[in-house]
Amino acid sequence: MNIIRNLPGPLLIFLGALSLSTGGLIVKSFDGATLWQILFWRSLFFSLTVLTFLIISYKKDTFKAFYKSGLPGFFGGVILSFGFCGYVFAMYNTTVANTNFIISLQIIFLAIFGYFFLKEKISVLTLFSIILALSGVLLMVGNSLTPGELSGNLAAFTMPITFAVLIMIVRKFPTVDMVPAQFIAGLSSCLIGLILSTKILISPHDIFLGFIAGFFQVGFGFIFITIGARTTPSAMVGIIMLSESVLGPIWAFLFVSERPSIFGLIGGAIILSAVLLQFYSLFNKSKKSISH
Repeated sequence: MNIIRNLPGPLLIFLGALSLSTGGLIVKSFDGATLWQILFWRSLFFSLTVLTFLIISYKKDTFKAFYKSGLPGFFGGVILSFGFCGYVFAMYNTTVANTNFIISLQIIFLAIFGYFFLKEKISVLTLFSIILALSGVLLMVGNSLTPGELSGNLAAFTMPITFAVLIMIVRKFPTVDMVPAQFIAGLSSCLIGLILSTKILISPHDIFLGFIAGFFQVGFGFIFITIGARTTPSAMVGIIMLSESVLGPIWAFLFVSERPSIFGLIGGAIILSAVLLQFYSLFNKSKKSISH
């Protein structure tokens, strides 16, 4: 683990985004497993990966790490689990491109929630980026004609919303270690998948994909980002994380021949433009605070 911790923060963030970007490709590659079976196996292997990381990092103090995270960590993990469920549901029902573009809205939700819960002001540029993002979403969702694709697009919103709520908890309780919360999130979504599945046994091929999704895609993705974010400016983290939204549709196009609709691409481009505007607004705000 020391090798990972010694890598530059921005590189770790990119490796995390690279890992997460394979999620749509993996979900689309399952052969016969149902939505809830995918959620169960993905979450099970993710939970085991995070628990292993915690044991290696904290050793005999692993239980103490859970205790220190307290109720904020517990509720943050439960909330994040709904985002995990929404992610799998969205990837199962709509295109990888639509899901990834909607997930990139998390910085917009951060601005909105910050205004309502932390009394943070919204600049004119941020307000414009919110309106621009909404127009992209309306274009994308409004042209989802089939009920399955529409529900998938709507489910994708759970990821940026729950992530924004999670960040609000971190901002309110800055000493909370979010790695134990990730284990709780994985365990909670695993239980949801177990309850909603008629059976959990699937083919060895699909179990292997569940392992890849839980261990590599989500497990290493979140671990890389958690470690890298400690030494990387938040604005840079957000910009590097946009690579997930760009790479995800590329993997799906190259390996499972999924072609996003023209409206999905246009709406996604509008959303990414709005997100970049919000990053520009945050960058200007941070420069002013430093100069003062």
